[in-house]
Amino acid sequence: MADPIEITTELTASMAPKRPETGHKGTFGTALICAGSDYMSGALDIASGAALRSGCGMVIACSTDLGLSSVRVNHPCCILARREDTVAGALRQAEGLLKRSSAVLIGPGLDTGDKVSFALLEYFIVNAPSLVIDASAITMLSRHKEELYPLIRSRKTPVLLTPHVGEFTRLTGTQYPDEEDMEEACVQFALQNKCIAVLKNHKTIIALDNGKKYISSCENSGLAKGGSGDFLAGLMCGLLAQGMTGEQAAVCAVKIHSLAGMISAYENGKRAMLPTDLEMYLTEAFEEAGWS
Repeated sequence: MADPIEITTELTASMAPKRPETGHKGTFGTALICAGSDYMSGALDIASGAALRSGCGMVIACSTDLGLSSVRVNHPCCILARREDTVAGALRQAEGLLKRSSAVLIGPGLDTGDKVSFALLEYFIVNAPSLVIDASAITMLSRHKEELYPLIRSRKTPVLLTPHVGEFTRLTGTQYPDEEDMEEACVQFALQNKCIAVLKNHKTIIALDNGKKYISSCENSGLAKGGSGDFLAGLMCGLLAQGMTGEQAAVCAVKIHSLAGMISAYENGKRAMLPTDLEMYLTEAFEEAGWS
């Protein structure tokens, strides 16, 4: 197995997207976050907050009415799109939203048994130019491999998949005896499915569709809490919306997320820190990553 590339602040600094002072909200792209459900509104809220703070011009939060409840209160800068209740209505709505969006995230907090959510996942795999699949959408993907994997392989641009260890074993249908075997499997999975796989663990592996791989070795147990992955996925989508490639967005989001986590651990302690704290530390994390 070839040695992975360590993600350093020098590397992230070299990938920083341009931010012209003459730009406007259209210049910096629109992120569409399709997430949340009646009983898991926080996932959408966390992901949307990360996308808003990423530097993109606009964020559209799409969910059920109750799923939008947290965003209404905590992130009024988001554009709210109440998701249609039928498959046909939701797909018509998605077509219109996609025309306004430069990147899509689907997954955090969705109901994995919901037919509308599955239809949207399939639609975005086929039609979204830049796409992050996370959390509940990964679970749906693992249940419908024969239908969805060929669609992922046929995309013009690679989808970004962000599984944690348990989700990755479901995606592959295999248990791995040690980390080295799992890391090699991640590389092979990305190659075979022509995607970018971001395997989240105490160290994160990013495997590209061409065999290239990166590693981020931040060990921070404070990030081992529900919601941390939602924040990472939202940040990644926001960076894609600004025109970054999948490789750049994955590398930079992983590093900046890690830096924000380290700052939060210092300020709040690893036991007490929460994923909702990460948003307030992004300014400092961007600076440490070499972004102005």
